[in-house]
Amino acid sequence: MIDPSEVDAGGRVVFGATVELEEETSGEKVTYQIVGEDEADLKLGLINISSPIARALIGKEEGDVAVVVAPGGEKSYEVVAVHYR
Repeated sequence: MIDPSEVDAGGRVVFGATVELEEETSGEKVTYQIVGEDEADLKLGLINISSPIARALIGKEEGDVAVVVAPGGEKSYEVVAVHYR
C-alpha cells in the first residue's frame, strides 16, 4: 500500500497522485486520483493506472498538456495541479 502523502515526485504525476485537470476545448474541470485496478471508481474520481487518461498523465507536471485517445475521440487536458494526499 502506497501512502500518497509520503510521495515526493517533484510535482510530477505518479501512481497515487491526485490531479486537477482542465479540458482544453470545453474548459471543464475534473479531479482524478490515480489508483490500482481494484480501487478504481470513476464516480469517485478514482481512475485505474492502466486507463488511457492515467497513462497519458503519468510523468506530466503542472502546465503540461496530456492528450488522451479514447473511444469518443481525442481530448486534451491541461494539468492544473498535482497533489499527493
